[in-house]
Amino acid sequence: MTLTKTMDIHTVGIVGAGVIGSGWAARCLGAGLDVIATDPSPAAETLMRENIDNAWPAVERLGLAVGASRERLAFTPDLAEAVAGADFVQESVPEREDVKIAVFRDIGRHCRRDVVIASSSSGLLPSRIQSQTDNPSRVVIGHPFSPVYALPLVEITGGERTSHDAVVAAGGFYKRIGMRPLHVRKEIDAYLSDRLQCAMWHEALHLIDEGVATVPEIDAAITGGPGLRWAVMGMCLAWHAAGGPGGMRHTMEQFGPTLELPWTKLKPPKLTDGLREAIIAGSEDEAGNRDFREIERRRDACIVGFLEVLKEHWYPPEDDGWPELDTENA
Repeated sequence: MTLTKTMDIHTVGIVGAGVIGSGWAARCLGAGLDVIATDPSPAAETLMRENIDNAWPAVERLGLAVGASRERLAFTPDLAEAVAGADFVQESVPEREDVKIAVFRDIGRHCRRDVVIASSSSGLLPSRIQSQTDNPSRVVIGHPFSPVYALPLVEITGGERTSHDAVVAAGGFYKRIGMRPLHVRKEIDAYLSDRLQCAMWHEALHLIDEGVATVPEIDAAITGGPGLRWAVMGMCLAWHAAGGPGGMRHTMEQFGPTLELPWTKLKPPKLTDGLREAIIAGSEDEAGNRDFREIERRRDACIVGFLEVLKEHWYPPEDDGWPELDTENA
């Protein structure tokens, strides 16, 4: 079956108007597209428009496409109406498998058969999400990272019944709206980035639970050191550079034996009331008196500024240095 071509996508249907759905809306509006969003909550439209307004300075700084406007957002509580005229659908409802299965079943009934339906799920298996959907071959995972309107990564993976064409079509659309699609070659829980983040999160919980470090100290251990390196070159290339002229070969010889040492605990600790409160209190202490919206705007300004620095100093002039979408094995 022929799917809608990237350049023929003019209207994006967004199902779910929370933080992620709002982020998708802001990015698509900035790319000069029409957006029609839906959410059953009575307060959803107001909150979504507030989220987009707060994000717009970052969207503008990243560069607006011709015709880009917040006025091109339409909202309806009726899911069928939201997806019926869409050329691409992005689902961003709560991360519950039963909810997503039901929502995808409804989306499939009401949108055109040539439209790709993507889920913003951060870890659920696409084969389960597409299990009750009409024409499951066009269902993919399109997992973004918050703030969606600024961070470029989107992980794409298909389920057992997803077609090669759907993965390629989704990748083409995401590139069009300024994102960097990364193909997750095998269907796996939590995909790539969240699995890596989860390992670090578990270790952080242990360090807090055992009184080794506070929440602000944990964050400082990342932002002042490895986090800055990782933002430029990732983990593996950072280790390669750290090896000097010998590169990763020297690094493996030097630090390979440490793999046998009990430095980390990948299994998470029990989330006791005490640990839960320590994390909450520590996070609130680190945030201080800053308003939530102010924290968002400062974060966005730093992300956008760093993206500008990467573009100027790190990525090759002829491209963005990003892995090509693996279309042959999609």
